[in-house]
Amino acid sequence: MPEMRITIGGREFEVSCQEGEEQFLRSAAQMLDNEASALISQIGRMPEARMLLMAGLMIADKAAGLEDQLRGAEERATLAERVAANARANPERVEVPVIPDVVTDTLAEIAARAEALAARLEERAG
Repeated sequence: MPEMRITIGGREFEVSCQEGEEQFLRSAAQMLDNEASALISQIGRMPEARMLLMAGLMIADKAAGLEDQLRGAEERATLAERVAANARANPERVEVPVIPDVVTDTLAEIAARAEALAARLEERAG
């Protein structure tokens, strides 16, 4: 079991961890040191137990806030999945208007008459 020396709030501690978890321990110690250093810069020197407690509470508060955000994101994702599933199960019906043949035939006839009139006008004008 590896032994490590970490520094939190300007104080050194000897700790041990499982083989291969050294980087995780360093990372966690750095988070705790960041919070402890912020406390010390605001309040000044304090007993070790109080410093560690306060730093731990500050990290716990941040973790709780992140958990709340995660829960909200999960709820929004679940709602979006339900909406998407509902849309797949009940696709919106889109009706495309179809022009009846009688209308297109009538329009074609009117166009032909207009072209014939235009041709006659051109003959008279020319």
